[in-house]
Amino acid sequence: MLSDQEIGLYLQRINYSGSIAVDLATLTGLHQAHMRHIPFENLDIHLGIAIELSHPALFNKVILDKRGGFCYELNYLFFALLSSIGFNAQLISAQVFNGKSYGPDFDHLLLLIALEGQQFIADVGFGDSFQIPLSIHSPANESAAYQIMHSDIIYTVMQKKSNQEYKPQYKFTLNTYAISDFFDMCLYQQTSPASHFTQKSVCSIATPEGRNTISNGCVIQTKHGRRTIYHINGSTEYRQLLQQHFQISLAENARIAALLHVKKKGQPST
Repeated sequence: MLSDQEIGLYLQRINYSGSIAVDLATLTGLHQAHMRHIPFENLDIHLGIAIELSHPALFNKVILDKRGGFCYELNYLFFALLSSIGFNAQLISAQVFNGKSYGPDFDHLLLLIALEGQQFIADVGFGDSFQIPLSIHSPANESAAYQIMHSDIIYTVMQKKSNQEYKPQYKFTLNTYAISDFFDMCLYQQTSPASHFTQKSVCSIATPEGRNTISNGCVIQTKHGRRTIYHINGSTEYRQLLQQHFQISLAENARIAALLHVKKKGQPST
């Protein structure tokens, strides 16, 4: 549980000054503020810094040092905030769809929230995803960018971009877990050559107009559905862009070249 002081610092970090009553309006406001102020990023993996899934370590990194993280970090920290305020939040596991097949159990961590007689999923650690919690019981809305499909005990988050068809992001059940259940997959995601987190560096954040992303040596900006991409000219510009778009300042001795030029799976060594 977070202390009152830690809750206050967390709310400052996400620039949230609204109510912290245990209701849907608060959950929605906190979720959106989190998505727009704390980036989804895996920079530590490429800088050779091990990720520790403990509240003190995550609080220091994300809140005090103003960094981001990936699902195990951001959603577990958001779970601590919600639980400390009084929400009924649980950790659940999802299998991410890679375009061809689904990943293993514990491939992704997200939150199940029981609130006002309904159940919602919250997810501030998936990158390009929904900015407000999704009810798992709401009927499908054909015009919605996201919807949840339900078959037996399996739920699937579907995303629709512009005029394209719905495509799955990940599937999950309502089974709940402890954070220790995710330790092995968190380590795998940091170390395995088969993990997509080791194959590219990424730092990405939602904006009111779309999303800003730095991936390897490129900046990708999406505004109102239009994407622009340009290449980063070296380590100095990379640092400047991290500060400009994400307010991230890396250590002076950080190996920026490791973030600019990540070797892809199957790419020969030079």
